[in-house]
Amino acid sequence: MLTIAMPKGALLKDSIKTLSLIGLDFSALLDNSHRQLQILDPSGQARALLVRAQDVPVYVEYGQAQLGIVGYDVLKEKQPQVAQIADLKFGGCRLSVAVKQTSPYKSARDLPPQARVASKFVKCAADYFQALDLPVEVVPLSGSVELGPLTGMAEAIVDLVSTGRTLKENGLIELEQLFYSTARLIAHPLSYRLDSEQCRAWAEEILGINECMESALKP
Repeated sequence: MLTIAMPKGALLKDSIKTLSLIGLDFSALLDNSHRQLQILDPSGQARALLVRAQDVPVYVEYGQAQLGIVGYDVLKEKQPQVAQIADLKFGGCRLSVAVKQTSPYKSARDLPPQARVASKFVKCAADYFQALDLPVEVVPLSGSVELGPLTGMAEAIVDLVSTGRTLKENGLIELEQLFYSTARLIAHPLSYRLDSEQCRAWAEEILGINECMESALKP
């Protein structure tokens, strides 16, 4: 049976919608009254595992799921050994450097050497500033990253930005964008290559639907 790792949070609803277009119904995962972490599609063709977004590539890499849906930001940060099959075009956001609106810094390069940068994306932040040849101390935080500059713990943050509303409400502004992130379909490399549990067949169905939707949106 095909197993798909599904991300909790912002990407879940659109992930379920995408899979419904190829005949897989995991809409029960949206029912807040149930606490099941794995469910079967009613047709019995596939199973979904509901996991934290950061854990999706782990389940795929270790073979507990043949396919998964996860943000590109997680893939960039975790660097898992998985096959990236398709950009699903939803869940768009950007990973950006931000500082207080009252900050004298107008670009990331203006930050002083050894400045503290708070982030959930420790590797991405470190790689970015290393590429700028600017030594900084990346302070790992798992939540409320915006508090870093507000409390004086950090001069800047590297965090995901969607609408920018959270930054604005906390008196922060973006300086630079590291990259743009959308949801990606990933696969276990061996399962995909050998078409284990028809992994490649399902992935190609999703890819076909995705391409059709993209073409329909073009003028």
